[in-house]
Amino acid sequence: MKDFRIGHGYDVHALGEGRRLILGGVEIPHERGCIAHSDGDAAIHAVCDALFGALALGDIGLHFPDTSAEFENIDSRILLQRTAQTIREHGYDIGNVDCTIAMQRPKLRPYIDRMRQAMADAMGISADRVSVKATTTEHLGFEGEEKGVSATAVALVYEK
Repeated sequence: MKDFRIGHGYDVHALGEGRRLILGGVEIPHERGCIAHSDGDAAIHAVCDALFGALALGDIGLHFPDTSAEFENIDSRILLQRTAQTIREHGYDIGNVDCTIAMQRPKLRPYIDRMRQAMADAMGISADRVSVKATTTEHLGFEGEEKGVSATAVALVYEK
Protein backbone atom coordinates (compact mmCIF):
# COMPACT_ATOMS: atom_id res chain seq x y z
CA MET A 1 0.00 0.00 0.00
CA LYS A 2 1.27 3.48 -0.89
CA ASP A 3 1.99 5.96 1.85
CA PHE A 4 -0.15 9.12 1.76
CA ARG A 5 0.75 12.17 3.83
CA ILE A 6 -1.01 15.45 4.52
CA GLY A 7 0.66 18.71 5.53
CA HIS A 8 -0.64 22.07 6.67
CA GLY A 9 0.93 25.50 6.14
CA TYR A 10 0.29 29.04 7.29
CA ASP A 11 1.96 32.34 6.46
CA VAL A 12 1.33 35.99 7.15
CA HIS A 13 2.91 39.22 5.96
CA ALA A 14 2.32 42.84 6.82
CA LEU A 15 1.48 45.20 3.98
CA GLY A 16 3.57 48.29 3.31
CA GLU A 17 4.05 51.09 0.82
CA GLY A 18 6.61 50.71 -1.95
CA ARG A 19 6.34 46.91 -2.21
CA ARG A 20 4.86 44.81 -4.99
CA LEU A 21 1.89 42.60 -4.08
CA ILE A 22 2.65 39.08 -5.27
CA LEU A 23 0.36 36.20 -4.35
CA GLY A 24 0.37 32.72 -5.83
CA GLY A 25 3.19 33.76 -8.15
CA VAL A 26 1.13 36.56 -9.71
CA GLU A 27 1.75 40.28 -9.36
CA ILE A 28 -1.47 42.06 -8.41
CA PRO A 29 -1.90 45.82 -8.85
CA HIS A 30 -2.30 47.40 -5.40
CA GLU A 31 -0.97 50.40 -3.54
CA ARG A 32 0.77 48.20 -0.96
CA GLY A 33 2.65 44.92 -1.01
CA CYS A 34 4.01 42.36 1.42
CA ILE A 35 6.92 43.31 3.64
CA ALA A 36 9.35 40.40 3.61
CA HIS A 37 12.90 39.24 2.98
CA SER A 38 11.77 37.45 -0.20
CA ASP A 39 9.01 38.69 -2.52
CA GLY A 40 6.57 38.08 0.36
CA ASP A 41 4.26 35.67 -1.46
CA ALA A 42 2.24 34.43 1.53
CA ALA A 43 0.27 31.94 -0.59
CA ILE A 44 3.35 30.17 -1.94
CA HIS A 45 5.01 30.26 1.48
CA ALA A 46 1.99 28.53 3.02
CA VAL A 47 2.06 25.89 0.26
CA CYS A 48 5.78 25.28 0.83
CA ASP A 49 5.13 24.82 4.55
CA ALA A 50 2.31 22.38 3.81
CA LEU A 51 4.52 20.32 1.51
CA PHE A 52 7.44 20.26 3.95
CA GLY A 53 5.03 19.47 6.78
CA ALA A 54 3.59 16.47 4.95
CA LEU A 55 6.99 14.77 5.20
CA ALA A 56 7.92 16.26 8.59
CA LEU A 57 10.80 18.18 6.96
CA GLY A 58 10.45 21.35 9.00
CA ASP A 59 9.28 24.64 7.58
CA ILE A 60 10.16 27.15 4.90
CA GLY A 61 12.44 29.09 7.27
CA LEU A 62 14.56 26.00 7.85
CA HIS A 63 15.08 25.41 4.13
CA PHE A 64 15.17 29.03 2.94
CA PRO A 65 16.22 31.19 5.91
CA ASP A 66 15.39 34.89 5.86
CA THR A 67 18.90 35.57 7.13
CA SER A 68 20.44 34.37 3.85
CA ALA A 69 21.33 36.87 1.13
CA GLU A 70 20.60 34.10 -1.40
CA PHE A 71 16.87 34.45 -0.72
CA GLU A 72 16.64 38.23 -0.52
CA ASN A 73 13.89 39.43 -2.88
CA ILE A 74 13.76 35.94 -4.45
CA ASP A 75 10.78 34.98 -6.58
CA SER A 76 8.85 32.57 -4.35
CA ARG A 77 8.05 30.39 -7.37
CA ILE A 78 11.71 29.36 -7.21
CA LEU A 79 11.25 28.37 -3.57
CA LEU A 80 8.16 26.35 -4.49
CA GLN A 81 10.03 24.65 -7.34
CA ARG A 82 12.84 23.70 -4.94
CA THR A 83 10.32 22.51 -2.36
CA ALA A 84 8.64 20.23 -4.91
CA GLN A 85 12.06 18.91 -5.91
CA THR A 86 12.80 18.08 -2.26
CA ILE A 87 9.50 16.22 -1.96
CA ARG A 88 10.40 14.14 -5.03
CA GLU A 89 13.92 13.48 -3.74
CA HIS A 90 12.30 11.94 -0.66
CA GLY A 91 10.38 9.49 -2.86
CA TYR A 92 7.01 11.27 -2.97
CA ASP A 93 4.87 13.01 -5.55
CA ILE A 94 2.43 15.86 -5.01
CA GLY A 95 -1.21 14.80 -5.11
CA ASN A 96 -2.84 18.20 -4.67
CA VAL A 97 -2.63 21.47 -2.77
CA ASP A 98 -5.41 23.73 -1.51
CA CYS A 99 -4.66 27.31 -0.47
CA THR A 100 -6.87 30.03 1.02
CA ILE A 101 -5.77 33.67 1.03
CA ALA A 102 -7.35 36.14 3.47
CA MET A 103 -7.18 39.78 2.44
CA GLN A 104 -9.76 42.57 2.49
CA ARG A 105 -8.60 44.32 -0.68
CA PRO A 106 -8.03 44.04 -3.59
CA LYS A 107 -10.49 41.46 -4.80
CA LEU A 108 -8.41 38.44 -5.81
CA ARG A 109 -10.97 36.49 -7.88
CA PRO A 110 -9.69 37.89 -11.23
CA TYR A 111 -6.22 36.45 -10.46
CA ILE A 112 -7.11 33.01 -9.08
CA ASP A 113 -6.73 31.02 -12.33
CA ARG A 114 -3.33 32.61 -13.01
CA MET A 115 -2.24 31.80 -9.44
CA ARG A 116 -3.30 28.17 -9.85
CA GLN A 117 -1.33 27.87 -13.07
CA ALA A 118 1.76 29.65 -11.73
CA MET A 119 1.93 27.42 -8.67
CA ALA A 120 1.19 24.29 -10.70
CA ASP A 121 4.00 25.16 -13.12
CA ALA A 122 6.42 25.70 -10.24
CA MET A 123 5.51 22.32 -8.70
CA GLY A 124 5.48 20.46 -12.01
CA ILE A 125 1.86 19.34 -11.66
CA SER A 126 -1.33 20.15 -13.55
CA ALA A 127 -3.43 23.14 -12.53
CA ASP A 128 -6.39 20.88 -11.75
CA ARG A 129 -4.39 19.71 -8.71
CA VAL A 130 -4.09 23.25 -7.32
CA SER A 131 -6.95 25.03 -5.59
CA VAL A 132 -6.75 28.69 -4.62
CA LYS A 133 -9.52 30.47 -2.79
CA ALA A 134 -9.74 34.02 -1.51
CA THR A 135 -11.74 35.47 1.32
CA THR A 136 -12.14 38.75 3.12
CA THR A 137 -12.45 38.75 6.87
CA GLU A 138 -15.46 41.09 6.87
CA HIS A 139 -13.21 43.94 8.04
CA LEU A 140 -12.12 41.95 11.13
CA GLY A 141 -8.55 41.36 12.27
CA PHE A 142 -5.34 42.60 10.63
CA GLU A 143 -6.47 41.31 7.22
CA GLY A 144 -9.80 43.13 7.49
CA GLU A 145 -8.07 46.29 8.65
CA GLU A 146 -5.86 46.01 5.54
CA LYS A 147 -2.68 45.76 7.59
CA GLY A 148 -1.66 42.40 6.19
CA VAL A 149 -2.44 39.20 4.34
CA SER A 150 -2.55 35.61 5.56
CA ALA A 151 -2.67 32.31 3.76
CA THR A 152 -3.30 28.73 4.79
CA ALA A 153 -2.63 25.62 2.74
CA VAL A 154 -2.97 21.88 2.88
CA ALA A 155 -1.11 19.43 0.69
CA LEU A 156 -1.40 15.74 -0.04
CA VAL A 157 1.72 13.86 -1.08
CA TYR A 158 2.00 10.18 -1.90
CA GLU A 159 4.76 7.65 -2.15
CA LYS A 160 6.00 7.08 -5.71
